[in-house]
Amino acid sequence: MTARDRDEAHRASTPLELFFDLCFVVAVAQAGARLVHALVAGHAGAGIAGYLMVFFAIWWAWMNFSWFASAYDIDDVPYRVTTLVQIAGVLVLAAGVPRAFDRADFTVVAIGYLVMRLALVTQWLRAASGERGAARQTAVRYASGVALCQIGWLALLLPPGRLAVWAFLVMVVAELLVPPIAESGARTQWHPHHIAERYGLFTIIVLGETVSAATVAVQSALDVHRPHGQLLMIAGGGLLIVFSAWWIYFSVPIHERLRGNREAFLWGYGHYLVFASAAAIGAGIEVAVEQAVGVAHIPASAGSAAVTVPSAVYLFTVWLLHTRFHKRGLLHQSVLPVASVAVLACTLAGHAAVPLAGVVGALAVALGVTFRTRIVRAELEGARQNA
Repeated sequence: MTARDRDEAHRASTPLELFFDLCFVVAVAQAGARLVHALVAGHAGAGIAGYLMVFFAIWWAWMNFSWFASAYDIDDVPYRVTTLVQIAGVLVLAAGVPRAFDRADFTVVAIGYLVMRLALVTQWLRAASGERGAARQTAVRYASGVALCQIGWLALLLPPGRLAVWAFLVMVVAELLVPPIAESGARTQWHPHHIAERYGLFTIIVLGETVSAATVAVQSALDVHRPHGQLLMIAGGGLLIVFSAWWIYFSVPIHERLRGNREAFLWGYGHYLVFASAAAIGAGIEVAVEQAVGVAHIPASAGSAAVTVPSAVYLFTVWLLHTRFHKRGLLHQSVLPVASVAVLACTLAGHAAVPLAGVVGALAVALGVTFRTRIVRAELEGARQNA
């Protein structure tokens, strides 16, 4: 196994990578469903903490595979088989999500994570066997770092059962340190355009899961309650939020920004909040629907916050990670930060919060397009005059 060319033209995601992403949606859906259950029951603190912990395991496993595949995907039989083993680990992890939420028992999640990580170690060792010099050392460091972190996870879960939050955070830091340490000597041959596409596709998949969750929530409510305007407002507002989230993320190209490891690692790590908040929007819409029809006995503000908080986090994080690099002028630059604050303020609107948040998202898109059009016209006019 040798590294692929970093400057390879027309590099695109493979069917195996798309299949890998699709299987991860199962785990994302499980995490979202348990978050809904916790919020509806009034256990917001425990639910959010459990969601963030489980989502880290999901996101980190996906991220590790995606960056490895960007550098070393040779699509032969051993590579395919090892990747399918990782997918099996994802499904085991997904099966353990309810137990992790309800009992804080991460044993099954850890078993699924172990399967994925051992397969990843095998991939890195295979890469090391085909490399020489600094590239070989980088691959060995990755394999060693992943293996050591996995030993740490298992040690924290012996005897099997609960995982302390402080111990979890320590292991998160250890996991995040592996890539920069491994690539301190020589960086892997990840492909900027391919990585940008992989993250974009996973964003689409997560937003698709949000649409699916919201649809099921509205359908379930209609099955047991008569249709009324509030459900339609939540459904319409949620749809506007998701449409705006998609538009804003894909409004600008980002692969040109990913020139080196420093920019790429910050961008890649920051997507934990992008993915987690995007998936949480769907869970929030479910909570808002259940609160509206009286199934969830929580205040209207809590049902609203379940949608507005992740929506605000998404808008601000997407601005921070890449859209700000393509904006010109204070007004253009301030659209998304102001929109995120405005969405958060919509929480105070009670039952009207979700549709209002959707309108704010749509206005943010409209303003962004308007400012961008003016900038392009000004640049074209300037080039015409200089010519």
